[in-house]
Amino acid sequence: IDIFYSDGFLKLGSMHWLASWRQAAVYKRRRYTRMLKVFIAIALLLTCMFNLKLLIDAKLKYEQHKDIDVDIDDVAYFHRSMLEQKPTVDSINLELVSSKNLVSVKVNNKLVYEDQQAEAGRGIHVVVLNQANGEMMGSQVFDTFIEGQDELMIQYLKAINDENRMIAFAVKDEASMNLGRKTKIYLETLGSKMVGRLGWRSTWVMLCYNNGQLINEEMKSTEVNNEWAQPIHMHAHVKPLTVKDYSSCKWLDSIESDRRREFCSRYEGYGSLCDCQHPQEISFPTRKLENNRIYDVPVAVIASNRPQYLYRMLRSLLQADGVNKNNIIVFIDGHFEETMEVSRLFGVKGIYHTPSGVKSSRISQHYRSSLSATFDLNPDAEFMIIIEEDLDVAPDFFSYFNQVFPLFQSDDSIYCVSAWNDHGYHHSSDDNSLLYRVESMPGLGWMLRRSLFVEELEPNWPGPEKPWDWDMWMRHPEIRRGRECIIPDVSRTFHFGTSGVNMNNYFHRLYFQNHRINEERNVKLKNVSLLSKDKYEVLMHKLIMRSSLLDHTRSPCDDDFVSPASPSGQSYVGFFKMDDANHMTDFLAILKCLKLWDLDARGLHKSSFRTFVNHRHLIFVGYPASPYSLYKPVGLELLKVATDKNR
Repeated sequence: IDIFYSDGFLKLGSMHWLASWRQAAVYKRRRYTRMLKVFIAIALLLTCMFNLKLLIDAKLKYEQHKDIDVDIDDVAYFHRSMLEQKPTVDSINLELVSSKNLVSVKVNNKLVYEDQQAEAGRGIHVVVLNQANGEMMGSQVFDTFIEGQDELMIQYLKAINDENRMIAFAVKDEASMNLGRKTKIYLETLGSKMVGRLGWRSTWVMLCYNNGQLINEEMKSTEVNNEWAQPIHMHAHVKPLTVKDYSSCKWLDSIESDRRREFCSRYEGYGSLCDCQHPQEISFPTRKLENNRIYDVPVAVIASNRPQYLYRMLRSLLQADGVNKNNIIVFIDGHFEETMEVSRLFGVKGIYHTPSGVKSSRISQHYRSSLSATFDLNPDAEFMIIIEEDLDVAPDFFSYFNQVFPLFQSDDSIYCVSAWNDHGYHHSSDDNSLLYRVESMPGLGWMLRRSLFVEELEPNWPGPEKPWDWDMWMRHPEIRRGRECIIPDVSRTFHFGTSGVNMNNYFHRLYFQNHRINEERNVKLKNVSLLSKDKYEVLMHKLIMRSSLLDHTRSPCDDDFVSPASPSGQSYVGFFKMDDANHMTDFLAILKCLKLWDLDARGLHKSSFRTFVNHRHLIFVGYPASPYSLYKPVGLELLKVATDKNR
């Protein structure tokens, strides 16, 4: 090509000038054509490289999250959902049912909510509906037959963010027994004209907007105490209203904000999570642990259809020092989309589990499946941490396990490490650096060894036909085989759940509400190495020998059993009747007097028990069952328990 711009070309004779000019033009066109082809080839090459990179990134993301039942490509999911908005309906036709055995909500002849379980679902059912299309955005059941549930209902209603949301209320069985005046007044602010007259076994339905505008309401009563009011089938027709536009919220431009917008457009009842001005955080700064030995230990979260519980628990867990979000897996017992979306909201992996069994056996099968799947998905893991969806965790939750981990690795006599103290109430736990060995399995946030599960627990796990509680089974002497668990004096978890198969608000108030949870970071646990099997025996003997003797003329039920004037900073020992390791009468009576867990025997070590009373460390020794009985002074009368005094 260069020859057409060389001196030789200009020296051509005039005879050949025209032909040469035409030839030069042809060569120029060919040159431009070749340049264009080169440019196109480069563009195609760059396009191929870009697409290849996208495929590689997608493959890496798939490999990272291939165990999740849903696609968690956040950006793609958000934009896809924006394109898949359902069309606006012309009208919303609703039907609400309230009766003894059934509550239901239909929208445009489609059943969106129903509860007809036998011996379950008593109380007021609250269903939140999208005011634009009638889709269900949340639901809760509040058993207002039991004290305290009405207060929880107020909390849930106040957590509804959009003032134009439709709210449906329907009573199943009975709801008046402990529906307090404060709650009735709040329901009246939402538009109710009848709830103040709600009586024994009345049926009641109400449909309103969150701003207090009543749509419709009906109530039926009964005059006969042993009968229920007639069922209610209430119909309502409403025009669709606009919904809150979360795309206009001035949140940070991030994947977390995309997930938040998507979640808030589909679900309600999460309060300030969806606040445009001051949203609750879902992403937290990483607080590293020095010498973190458990960073790669997987964490299994046992969940079901309680998404608000999971939301609270994950916020707590992800703020604990040393957390590794990539190692957390939420196992959901059933195909509950809202629970899965809560996991997605925090960028945590989630897996659905097909339920098997009913009630306690269903929970037991879910645990077995979750533990097995965790070890299968983490073939190099020799340990795992298990936590339930209804637990808060302390800021040093992982620090606690990290400090005890070397002991757990080296001592086969340790059955588990638990973050929970069954007797760790505000009045009975005092030292957040103190640890115990106990002959029980507390659960509620605990660490499990792979070899124990694979070789002993999994092969013998109760089948779905057996209505057993998994934790009670694990506490059985034939399963535990003399091994003990390590527990803290001050728990590292708090059981906030007030509803469940084995839980209600009354039971929670009695045994769980007053539990203490550690609130400090960077707690240095004391004498961890002394918790090994042999060293702990030496420690116990030394503690009892150095302890002051309690006044055995006083009963543990007496308010002044341990005087606040007693010297602090030392231990006290008392001896009570325990003929053998299975004789628990006096022990349970002492627990009842001290307002501790008294439904069964927990927290014992060789027929002895440690706790705090008035900030004084006490050791109770069962005589003559305990080997520490040799320290009982000759002639000393055993502690007498006034069994007529109880809670």
